[in-house]
Amino acid sequence: MQIIKSFFIGLMLMIPFLKTYASELKDSASFGFDTYADNNDVQVYSPTFELLKTVSKHWLVGVKLRVDAIAAASIRLGGSPAQAKPDAQSTASKRSGFDDVRYAPTFFVSYDDGENAATVGGYYSSELDYVGKAVFANYTRQLNQGNTVLGIGFSQSGDTWSPNNNRPLPRDNRDEQKIDLSVNQLISPTLSLQFVYSHMYSQGFLSSPYPYVIQDGTFIGFENYPENRTGDAFAIKGLKYLDDDNSMNFGYRYYTDDWGIDSHTFNAEWLHDINDNWMVGARVRYYTQSGSNFAKPIGDYSPSDQYVASDYRMTSFDSIDFGIPVTYKPSNESPYSISFSIDYYRTSDNAYIQNWFGESNIQAIYTTIRIDYNF
Repeated sequence: MQIIKSFFIGLMLMIPFLKTYASELKDSASFGFDTYADNNDVQVYSPTFELLKTVSKHWLVGVKLRVDAIAAASIRLGGSPAQAKPDAQSTASKRSGFDDVRYAPTFFVSYDDGENAATVGGYYSSELDYVGKAVFANYTRQLNQGNTVLGIGFSQSGDTWSPNNNRPLPRDNRDEQKIDLSVNQLISPTLSLQFVYSHMYSQGFLSSPYPYVIQDGTFIGFENYPENRTGDAFAIKGLKYLDDDNSMNFGYRYYTDDWGIDSHTFNAEWLHDINDNWMVGARVRYYTQSGSNFAKPIGDYSPSDQYVASDYRMTSFDSIDFGIPVTYKPSNESPYSISFSIDYYRTSDNAYIQNWFGESNIQAIYTTIRIDYNF
């Protein structure tokens, strides 16, 4: 019962587009470890560390470090695993270690005076052939005795490519701006609803330097997308406290952009307190989207095409996700808690996935374990 109550109260004021550290500022540290593995020879191992330190009654500074160690045939072979020659696959299988490692530190400062909360920070990501930088800021204002929360967030990123295949790119950079507006309303003591609008704009080299299309043994061209993309998203999220032992959250998100992609995301999660120490849950997420206006059926491209797509995310597809989260806290006064989750993910059959990976769909298992400690 205590775990669900704490979880529900904490989420009622949470802004979805950026984690807000400003509610009840306190010193804390956390360590996490995520894993991902799919049927297309992609494996990811991601340790994370986060430290939050209050410097005064209203101010907090924080740092987070994430490392992604990636093993993938598409990185080893420099292209499609399905189209690689047997000798290349044999050579690749003898390679040890990871094919790429990404380092991603984040720094931020938060302020909270009880009614106003703000966070500003910066992000840096470095990997084998790609450097990403971003700055972000958000602000929330509590009204109506805390029953209403208004929020605004903004982020600006700038990324640079350095392809390891020495391919000259039309542009080696991409930039993206995003703004989020939200309203969180406590409808009743047991129900909270949140409405979010997001606007995104990207420009630059928005594809990847490596994917390509080959038809009937003829090289058609590298993946190439328009240099500008504008998208809008609308979401509603709900949190419902059912009783002392059960709660649920649910949501719907609609996304549309000028590439012709429209998507719908539905998710629901049920949480149950087994006792004062253990909480277990079940969740499901369904996603569906239409294809971009420049993606063609496999086999219909020609060397004269202005745009060439090889990524299945430019085509229509569905996906479903099932997960089980578990949380353990020794006691209500305990300074630490442990959470764990495991999810199964699967896409619908897709010709682009078949063409690139040699599998008809993507099936993946990913896990998360996290230890949180409050000083």
